[in-house]
Amino acid sequence: MLLPIAAIIAGLILLVWSADRFVDGSAATARYFGMPSLLIGIIIVGFGTSAPEMVVSALAATAGNPGIALGNAYGSNITNIGLILGFTALISPIAVSSQVVRKELPILLAISAMAAWQIYDGELTRLDAIILLAVFALIMGTTIYQELKKKNHAPQDAQDTQDAQESSMSLPKAIMWLVLGLVLLIVSSRMLVWGAVEIAHALGISDLIIGLTIVAVGTSLPELASSIIAAIKNEHDIALGNIIGSNLFNTLAVVGIAGSIAPMEVSFEVLTRDVTVMCALTVALLIFALGKKGKARINRFEGALLLLSYIAYTVYLISTAFFATSH
Repeated sequence: MLLPIAAIIAGLILLVWSADRFVDGSAATARYFGMPSLLIGIIIVGFGTSAPEMVVSALAATAGNPGIALGNAYGSNITNIGLILGFTALISPIAVSSQVVRKELPILLAISAMAAWQIYDGELTRLDAIILLAVFALIMGTTIYQELKKKNHAPQDAQDTQDAQESSMSLPKAIMWLVLGLVLLIVSSRMLVWGAVEIAHALGISDLIIGLTIVAVGTSLPELASSIIAAIKNEHDIALGNIIGSNLFNTLAVVGIAGSIAPMEVSFEVLTRDVTVMCALTVALLIFALGKKGKARINRFEGALLLLSYIAYTVYLISTAFFATSH
């Protein structure tokens, strides 16, 4: 038991560190090739903070542990809204831009509803996975096109050019961290999945519960760190955009990749419990973001409600897991 626990702890530490190096290397490389700063935030940072979920779920699906793959994706979404956004709002109330209310949150809610519809029949087929990946490609392609179109109709951002020229990270160094960060992401994810599976089997706990709790929180640490830092710096769009973008990546790309590798049967409790909680938290987030009297913000009270919801959900998961093992 000690070796799997050590593998999880070491894997989590290496996972967060390598994700940070991967994001830095990717962003620096992108700037050298003239990508707009907003596009870097949407694509590079969004992918970077969701890279742990992608790699962990892909490896879990390959290893024949679909419960960890699916639990990691949906559990990370619940963790992102309940734990991370709730805790972040407690630190600093989050102002919400009108675009997030009108566009991003409704899209996230629609994607969450589609995920529930896909697993309603108790399985995630390869066709379902391909549809998820196709929707993901459509959203990313549209986003890239719109941002590049804005860039072509706007003057070159002098700050972006200066950042690239004066960056302390040279292009070779940026590429090195990009490649090394990705390799370490894979290594640390393998350690984490192996340790989680071993502990689950030793305690008689299902892969799904482990994926929804330990693995989900572990792979969401990059989002937690970036959102708290963004809140402290009053970068509210980054804090909220990071969570919304990550949840889109998780629901579409993470589940899509895992499902395309290994189609899986989905227990009914995933729909009635986990996906229902994920959708409910997304609806709550949209309601909170609408605000009152035109002031769109997520205040500390609403952040506390999100956090308490996450705690209640996690306590319920743990209690049912131990009740099942005791019988």
